[in-house]
Amino acid sequence: MSVYDYKANNIRGQEISLDTYKGKVLLIVNTASKCGFTPQYADLQKLYETYKDRDFVVLGFPCNQFGEQEPDSNENVNIFCQLNYGVSFPLFEKIDVKGETKHPLFAYLTEQAPFTGFDQSQSAGKLLHSMLAERMPESLLNNEVKWNFTKFLVDREGRVVNRLESPVDPLDISPLIEALL
Repeated sequence: MSVYDYKANNIRGQEISLDTYKGKVLLIVNTASKCGFTPQYADLQKLYETYKDRDFVVLGFPCNQFGEQEPDSNENVNIFCQLNYGVSFPLFEKIDVKGETKHPLFAYLTEQAPFTGFDQSQSAGKLLHSMLAERMPESLLNNEVKWNFTKFLVDREGRVVNRLESPVDPLDISPLIEALL
């Protein structure tokens, strides 16, 4: 199995087989428009622009499961991303990324790249860990996506090679991307 075995609807509702991206390095990210990490859209776009000519693609999957921080329609999410962050990488319809209703792609991603914790040396990592430990302690005990802007790096063969939690700045992923290009 690989990510190429999955399909999802793009932000306009058209079904896309992920084998469309076969042979490319992918960064799959669950996103939200009203989150403290929302400014990461700008750096995700920078990564996409920097590496797209070398067969790198960011795939954004909006999700409303974390503090209801993606309440808008797919159309409004698309407009928001374009107007505020100039997003030109592929966006998909809002999906669930955790729980019984999670999209099969995210079931696969979290199975392939288990949760290993937050980087406690970063203030954002400490803060997110503390917030989850206080409000949803059970969430720290499984491999589910923990918050918006969890990133999964996928190699050219469709294998998940890295999971980067929400606080990880997209630009810090550049060396990992370059190693796969």
